[in-house]
Amino acid sequence: MAITRRRLLARAAQWGGYAAAYGTMTALGLTPVPTAYAGPPALPAATGTGRRVVVLGAGIAGLVAAYELERAGFDVVMLEARDRVGGRTWSIRDGDRITLMGEADQTARLSPGLYFNAGPARIPSHHQGLLGYVRDLKVPLEVEVNSSRSALIQTRTANGGRPIQQRQAVNDVRGGLSELLAKATRRGALDQELTAEDKERLLAFLKSYGDLSPEGRYDGSDRSGYVQPPGAADQVGTKRAPLPLRDLLGEDTVPPAILFEENILMQATMFQPVGGMDRIPVALAKALKAPPRLNAVVDRIRPAPTGVTIRYRDGRTGQGHELAADYAVVTIPLPVLAGIDSDFPAAVKAAIAGAVYDAANKVAFEAPRFWEREQIYGGISYTGGETSLVWYPSGGYHQDRGLLVATYNAGATATAFQKRPLAEQVALARASVDRLHPGHGADLVKPVVVNWTKVPFNLGPWLHWDQDGNDPAAYALLNQPAGRVYFSGAHLSQLPSWQEGGVLAAQRTVVELARRVAADALAGRAPKTARHG
Repeated sequence: MAITRRRLLARAAQWGGYAAAYGTMTALGLTPVPTAYAGPPALPAATGTGRRVVVLGAGIAGLVAAYELERAGFDVVMLEARDRVGGRTWSIRDGDRITLMGEADQTARLSPGLYFNAGPARIPSHHQGLLGYVRDLKVPLEVEVNSSRSALIQTRTANGGRPIQQRQAVNDVRGGLSELLAKATRRGALDQELTAEDKERLLAFLKSYGDLSPEGRYDGSDRSGYVQPPGAADQVGTKRAPLPLRDLLGEDTVPPAILFEENILMQATMFQPVGGMDRIPVALAKALKAPPRLNAVVDRIRPAPTGVTIRYRDGRTGQGHELAADYAVVTIPLPVLAGIDSDFPAAVKAAIAGAVYDAANKVAFEAPRFWEREQIYGGISYTGGETSLVWYPSGGYHQDRGLLVATYNAGATATAFQKRPLAEQVALARASVDRLHPGHGADLVKPVVVNWTKVPFNLGPWLHWDQDGNDPAAYALLNQPAGRVYFSGAHLSQLPSWQEGGVLAAQRTVVELARRVAADALAGRAPKTARHG
């Protein structure tokens, strides 16, 4: 006999109290949707009893989906094509092999304790979905120094074409703008907008904000650094001469560099797991009751009215396998999914095949920590050009050696860069470091190159649904199930290039699937899928 919604809620309350009843209401869509992150799904532990879900892909989204489904009582089978978990969350260490399509394999030869986060390398403090799992799974964190005023900006003509410290760029631009606004205010240009009292307050603020003289001039500031720092006895600090505002604003590298940490996704405090970003997916995988099946390369997905059948092969032996489940959660990147045989509706296949991913590359080296002798402890220097930036390690300070990311680019720049031979990519990265830190290009050893468009089982880093000819209607379609198949992943979130996107997409998918199961229970529909595989 079918159970009514009221009786189902009453039973949930009887068995599990308020939390269980509330979780059931959430699964049924009877509670309001919160406007801020409210934590992972709170579903009754028996929600998925008797139902199997196959999760395809063991990246962050797949692992979170599997973890939450297991907590809700589902029988979960996870398939991952690689020999590791994490997907795009990939930390490379000594001895790891890097396979790029169309290139000779690389083998990392890094000193003990060093690692290279080839994918995600920072976590904003407001990414509470991801940080919630980090907290619950007790993954040690440390601060990721995303910005350092001692780091450099490469210029073409300003400062004679020599790199400038970010503290000088930030404060000389601030001082120059403050002087211009103070002049405009005194000349009456803002009389329609400001009262006399408002103008006095604004001028007082600009004097402090821009470190202006009593006459409202910007004559430089010790905020921009010193030619000679203050020292002992009579060694008085000598501040740098200001760089002209026109020169600074004329550099392609300066505006983005000084505005970088204003982006809400880049603001302090930023975090990183101690020892590598892959500590998070590894901890999630260890928390699963059923460990992921690695080297499981999916080659066919067959949805049916009563379930889903998946065919896969062992990536090492080639042996084929087949399994059936009531539902599937597919987190495979869309360019990879497009190459898998499936019976999805034509519109879904078109949405998958039409997705255009961005390009992104990183080139890293091991080196002695010469940058620390230049007062740089973490942060990013901006080079412009094809290599874009140099990213310094946020840890291991004053040790002998460190891991330096000498290229991180995206977009059209990355598309052109990845077409170069790997040796040429390495040479360009080395040269950009040598321009910033003259004489130290020769210190860079043991290069590792990752071109994400060439990484098997990814074929790209992320996509933007409002760019590159992508269709927002396809995004909306793929955020709905195709029968008993649910699509999920950072690519189906508003944060496609962040791990938080994968977390939020996976949690949404789990809630949607739980609602469907609850609705089936109300209608008296039981799972009918055979269990094998």
